[in-house]
Amino acid sequence: MDVHGTVAEGFEPVRDAFAGNFAALGDRGAAVAVYRDGRKVVDLWGGSRDVDGTEPWRRGTAQVVRSATKGVAAAVPLLLHQRGELDLDAPVGEYWPEFKAHGKERVLVRHVLNHRAGLPVLDRPLTPEDALDPLRGPRAVAAQAPVWEPGTDHGYHALTYGWLLDELVRRVTGGRGAGEWIADEIARPLDLDLWVGLPAAEEAAGRAGRVGRLEDPAPGPSGSGPRLRPKRAVTEAYADPGSLTRRAFAAITPFPDQNDPAYRAAALPATNGVATADGLARFYAALIGDVDGVTRRVRLFDPATMERARAEESAGPDRVLVVGTRFGLGYMLHGSASPLLSPGSFGHPGRGGALGFADPEAGVAFGYVTNGFRKTVTADPRAQALVRAVRESLRRTGSDVGTPQT
Repeated sequence: MDVHGTVAEGFEPVRDAFAGNFAALGDRGAAVAVYRDGRKVVDLWGGSRDVDGTEPWRRGTAQVVRSATKGVAAAVPLLLHQRGELDLDAPVGEYWPEFKAHGKERVLVRHVLNHRAGLPVLDRPLTPEDALDPLRGPRAVAAQAPVWEPGTDHGYHALTYGWLLDELVRRVTGGRGAGEWIADEIARPLDLDLWVGLPAAEEAAGRAGRVGRLEDPAPGPSGSGPRLRPKRAVTEAYADPGSLTRRAFAAITPFPDQNDPAYRAAALPATNGVATADGLARFYAALIGDVDGVTRRVRLFDPATMERARAEESAGPDRVLVVGTRFGLGYMLHGSASPLLSPGSFGHPGRGGALGFADPEAGVAFGYVTNGFRKTVTADPRAQALVRAVRESLRRTGSDVGTPQT
């Protein structure tokens, strides 16, 4: 399998790891991009653009990145706060009065971002048609009672996060949803191949490949290979129809076809972002500094907002994912459930493969997208192999970030 693209001197381990993902971990089509100090040092792609292997992956092929969308969407309320238009410590109901029902008066804006709102499930799951309607999802979460006292605990809001964030943004901006805001204020100024709501012209141009499920790779002759089997408690939580885990991921039942143009055209800020690896990495590069000589006027986060994004807000056993997780404001932080480059990294994985993050101390931004989804939720072995290779590359180029503690 040919690997296409380029790596800067010293970043050859990333090329080796990327090729190894195809040889040993079953990748069928994927791309990875890495920026260092605003300059692209890795730009690789290979395999097929469609999981069924019908066409080759080309430069600019984009894929659905699932929950890696959350990290992109989180920038919107943080930037609105940075501009003085949104108070992170205000009750959500101040902006969205209908949301106050059923004891949600105490849900703060920051609780939406740090997964402490107590609203990871819907008692009445939405159909795929309802889920794609920009009004019905927010109405459903507004009518939902919290399953724990808001602010007292955390649990991953796998699907409801998108409706909560999108409607909050609409109320603050006078009707502009998160997808539109990202297009206008982030993607166009930075020339990103990244969308939450794929435009019809991009769909017609065939920008997005077809995604699908991959079987786990067979272990080697001595049982070697990546550990993909989840802990028993996690397996049991996904198998139990009454668990918060199962209910959170079933807030849309059945889940829409992710290759359906109607799904990709909708704006679901929790799940349906479409991006190239470069678009995802460049986005994170712009969160922490200037990019490729672009003037500072389009740098996204000022230093205070960057620190706010990655300051720990939630940590410990996650009531939905049933593992220990760490969250800042909208971003997963480095930890055993989602290892990143170093303890200072912040970003977001996509269930089954994709990953985007930034590491301010190392000046690194990373994006990985794939068309083949595994069973993994937060730490896919393919993405982790690439992160380890980036760490090795930094050592080779004189920027040892050490071995992070998890």
